[in-house]
Amino acid sequence: MGTNQPVADQDVLRLLKQAAADEGATAWIVGGYVRDKLLGRPHPDPDVVVEHGSAPTLAQRFAELAGAPPPVIFERFGTAQVTVPGHIVEFVSARAESYPPDSRKPVVRSASLEEDIKRRDFTINTLLMDFDGNISDPLGRGRADLAAKVLRTPVDPAQTFSDDPLRMLRAVRFAAQLGFEPAPEIPPAMREMKGRLVQPVISAERIADELRKILESERPRRAIELLDEGGLLEGVLPEVAACKGVQQGGYHTHDVYGHTLEAVQHTEPDLILRLAALFHDVGKPRTATPDGAFPGHEDVGAAMAVAALERLRGRSARPADAAGTRGSGCVGLSRPEEAR
Repeated sequence: MGTNQPVADQDVLRLLKQAAADEGATAWIVGGYVRDKLLGRPHPDPDVVVEHGSAPTLAQRFAELAGAPPPVIFERFGTAQVTVPGHIVEFVSARAESYPPDSRKPVVRSASLEEDIKRRDFTINTLLMDFDGNISDPLGRGRADLAAKVLRTPVDPAQTFSDDPLRMLRAVRFAAQLGFEPAPEIPPAMREMKGRLVQPVISAERIADELRKILESERPRRAIELLDEGGLLEGVLPEVAACKGVQQGGYHTHDVYGHTLEAVQHTEPDLILRLAALFHDVGKPRTATPDGAFPGHEDVGAAMAVAALERLRGRSARPADAAGTRGSGCVGLSRPEEAR
C-alpha cells in the first residue's frame, strides 16, 4: 500500500477477498480475531484458514495486492505470514495434527475444515468470518459459549490438552484476560494432563510467555487460583504453591498464599510490580519458626525469586530494589522477544 500508516481492518478484508477470488481459494478468518470482534476488543492480527487452495499461494497474492514484502512461508506446516502496517496476517491450510508423546511439534496432514476447527483450543476460537464480515458457528457452540463466558474445548479436553499442553495455560490466561470461566470438565482434564506441561514437550520460554500475559492481565488472582485448581501451580510456580497453609500472625488475615494472591491482585498491571508481589513472601515457608516469625525471609525469598526467573529463562534474573512490602529484592521477567 506504499505507506507505513496502519492499514484499516476493512482494507485488509477487501484485499483478502480479492486475493481469494484471484486464486480461486475458499478461505475464512478464524480464531481470536473473530472472537474479539464479537467482544468489542481490538485484535489486529487475523488468522486465515484455507480449505480449497494453498495458504502460501494465497498469502503471496495478498502480499502483492497489499504492496507488502513477500510472505514468510513455513512449508512443513503449510502456513505463511504476511506483515502489513498494523497487522500480521497468518495463513494456514485446513489441517489435522497428531503429536508425538515427547514433542509439541505436530505431525501435520491436510484435512477438511471441520477437522481443522475441531483441533482448535476452545469453542470460542472456532467461529468463522468471511471477508464480507459474516460470522458463522460451524460447531454450533462457539457463540453460546462466548455469550456465557465459558471456556470449553471442541473435543474431549484431555485430548485437546494432550495434543498441545500449552492450551492449559491458555485457558488460565483467557480466564484472566477475558473474565471467562472454564467449563466443569476443564480443571479435571488439566490435572490429568499436567505431566505433559514439561520440557521438551513445552519449552520454558513458552511457559514464561503465558505467565507474563497472565500477570499483566486484569485478574491475576483468579488465574493463580485456576493454576491451583488444575494442578498446575506446583509445576509452574512451586515457590508460590509452597506458601499454602503457612500461617502468619499480627495484622495478616490470610496465610502466606492468600496474602500473596491479594498482593498480586491489588498491584498495578505492570510486569515487574506483579512479579515483586508474586515473589515477595516466597522465603517465608523456608524460614518459618514455631513462634510464627520468618527471620531472613527477605534475603531467602530474593534468592528464590532469582532462581525461579532463571528457571523460566527470563533475561533479567537479578536482585532489584523494586519492591516487596519490606524492601525485599525481586526480579524481572523479560518478554520472549527480549530474551536472546
